[in-house]
Amino acid sequence: MSIQLLNFTKLDVTQKEMILSWRNHSDIRQWMLHPNTISMDEHMIFIESLKNRSDNRYFLVQRDDEYLGVIDFTAITEDSAEFGIYGNPNVHGVGKILMVTLIDYAFTTLHISKLIATVFSDNEKAKHLYTSFDFTQTNRNLYHNREIITMELCHDNR
Repeated sequence: MSIQLLNFTKLDVTQKEMILSWRNHSDIRQWMLHPNTISMDEHMIFIESLKNRSDNRYFLVQRDDEYLGVIDFTAITEDSAEFGIYGNPNVHGVGKILMVTLIDYAFTTLHISKLIATVFSDNEKAKHLYTSFDFTQTNRNLYHNREIITMELCHDNR
């Protein structure tokens, strides 16, 4: 099993269109902080903007010939990064593979000491996944009248 991280800024048009279809899929979109449908123009402008950002990294995760999902790192500093994750809605059971890949990249490549997740309190699937990797809840807030939880994983706690 060979996992590859394909940088969003180096993807071909077909891959970019595929990712946009995943991101706009109702099963994924409902858990996003910004749940609006994204146009192709908006998507392409966003990907282009990543070329000039050192604090954000977005990857399409590929295993052999199959695209598994997306992982991203935002607000990257010397010590920490926030992350996002979503699986290919047409492939099931990839959450753990994406998390292992994400955690390895964060602590081995970025050399940060803390990963930070923001998750809606009613997103049981995500909370269970993060908890299974020893993330702990650190905060609760409201975001557009929905409760969100901040969960963190420190390198020392792995």
